[in-house]
Amino acid sequence: MSKVPSDIEIAQGAKMLPIADIAKDWDILDDELELYGKYKAKISLDIFKRLENKENAKLVLVTAINPTPAGEGKSTTTVGLGQALNKVGKKAVIALREPSLGPVFGVKGGAAGGGYSQVVPMEDINLHFTGDMHAITTANNLLSAAIDNHIQQGNELNIDARQITWKRVLDMNDRNLRSVVVGLGPKGNGFVREDGFMITVASEVMAVLCLATDLMDLKRRFGEMVIGYNYEGAPVYAKELGVHGAMAMLFKDAIKPNIVQTLENTPALIHGGPFANIAHGCNSIMATKLGLKLGDYLVTEAGFGADLGAEKFLNIKCRYGGFSPDAVVIVATIRALKMHGGVNKKELSGENVEALDKGFANLEKQVENIRKFGLPALVAINKFATDTQAEIDLLIKKCEDAGVDVVLNECWEKGGEGGIEMAEKLVSMIEGETPDFKFIYDEKQPIEEKVNAIVTEIYGGRGAVFSGKAKKQIKKLEELGLDKLPVCMAKTQYSLSDNQNLLGAPKDFDITVQEVRVSNGAGFIVCLTGNIMVMPGLPKVPSANRMDIDEDGNISGLF
Repeated sequence: MSKVPSDIEIAQGAKMLPIADIAKDWDILDDELELYGKYKAKISLDIFKRLENKENAKLVLVTAINPTPAGEGKSTTTVGLGQALNKVGKKAVIALREPSLGPVFGVKGGAAGGGYSQVVPMEDINLHFTGDMHAITTANNLLSAAIDNHIQQGNELNIDARQITWKRVLDMNDRNLRSVVVGLGPKGNGFVREDGFMITVASEVMAVLCLATDLMDLKRRFGEMVIGYNYEGAPVYAKELGVHGAMAMLFKDAIKPNIVQTLENTPALIHGGPFANIAHGCNSIMATKLGLKLGDYLVTEAGFGADLGAEKFLNIKCRYGGFSPDAVVIVATIRALKMHGGVNKKELSGENVEALDKGFANLEKQVENIRKFGLPALVAINKFATDTQAEIDLLIKKCEDAGVDVVLNECWEKGGEGGIEMAEKLVSMIEGETPDFKFIYDEKQPIEEKVNAIVTEIYGGRGAVFSGKAKKQIKKLEELGLDKLPVCMAKTQYSLSDNQNLLGAPKDFDITVQEVRVSNGAGFIVCLTGNIMVMPGLPKVPSANRMDIDEDGNISGLF
């Protein structure tokens, strides 16, 4: 394998086309495009009315095995597959999530694909982009300010300050803000109470943006958000504070999908970005629906492994969006599977077919999960230079023995050219099979039944154990009639269980639900398991330490 330059070097050398030219080639009219410079734009919502009778494209979901520090390359595969489909004569669009500044400066660095399968302009996408994250942060904190102001000004709603569930947010990893006390100082500073910050992408405002179908639906959902409870134990809704209209106003532009391009000038819709281990981990319904009207194929992704992102895409997003995938691509790397088989990260470069054989159980379980939804699966082996032929042969044979289609994926090194076989096999699968899509549970079931369905069917565990606190919260939601919603599990991404150290495909484990709360505006119930941080911290040496800019404005170290 030839030496490939760094991602940012490749991105900075990209031959981008004006986004207006790409839009024109994909049936987007000039007056439907709102330019943010030369290479990025928002698309007016008027386009939905014009294209409403156009037949939908085929929908392809890209997911993965449980992630490891060895890397999987899900976004890279999504981008590369879109480019490859265009190379084999299919008009393809891709849809991705927006990166969060917290991970950009924390552990991960930038998130726009990799190698020769990236979206550009990479620096803009990873930094402020078109301001959507700022709109989410501001709207969330406007509601926080309104809550405390309402209490200060007489508390007509009798809000119990001890039962405020709404938190402030910041799009940065800052562990010191997880638990704070607000209102200190003189009387005019408000009432003293405990509060806390979450990272912006964990906000229910983000989830609402990604599940809303239009601006008025967004405003309605903002109004239905539960911010806490009054002294009688009844829920207090954001609409009672009278600021949901102002919050929606902040989204007059942010609600519009963003369009950029890949290195090979394939159009990319990037809009919304909830975390999959906290929220539902998918880009916006509006961007997905728009992509379905622009081409023959729409390739999109869901966060982390199939047990989190794909499960939530299928059980939550598809339920509200009214669509379902025609096929699912499951990304795996030999390196990551060897980690699932017990190999230390420092020893991944050496051949180890025994560990690969053992780690295959994780991939096999994720294939099984996708099939439980009635969907066909294609395994894409994201090839690394350290993979040996013996390892590749073993993985392909194990997939074939399991009756799952498998293909080598070299999109990182070769761009669309490295995904042609993957694209051709995918097209053949989709044209030869009509999926029988089904949900894993009925959202009208009791909360415990919905959670247990996910734990037993998707995670492979024995069942869920609910803490005393969680049981009380479930009972309260049932009494309030707020329980008939899909479930969003907040769980570690690293394991099928709630213990991040249990790799592979563990058996005979329970999932402990510590806390249950409702995201009523978004339209799901959040069940927190294990120690899920809604405000991450920075590592000892953050990615930010490697980043810089020179006097000519050239950025380095972003990825």
